[in-house]
Amino acid sequence: MKIGNSPEGSGSSTKVEQRPAARKPESSGSSDIARTPTTSAPAPSTQVAISSTAKLAASAAGSDDGSFDAAKVDRIAKAISEGKFTINAKAIADKLVSNAQELLDARANKH
Repeated sequence: MKIGNSPEGSGSSTKVEQRPAARKPESSGSSDIARTPTTSAPAPSTQVAISSTAKLAASAAGSDDGSFDAAKVDRIAKAISEGKFTINAKAIADKLVSNAQELLDARANKH
């Protein structure tokens, strides 16, 4: 038995039949990506809950209640540039403590 190309290639039992590739259905878009049939959306696997604090922060960030005082900003900027601006550390500390107490109270009422 000879190994190699045989002149009788068409009669060989090991010949592999080649078929034309199946054509993809043409899509209306220009994408060549095969599309799967549309099915209903799967059920969500994760529940997301937004905390009341996050809702409050989002509403505060998106609200325009007119609390911006351009004249006050100008006065402060002028005082800073002239070196006359002073910081009231006691007022800042009082406000921080007050805000912390509000957050703790809100948390205590939640539980």
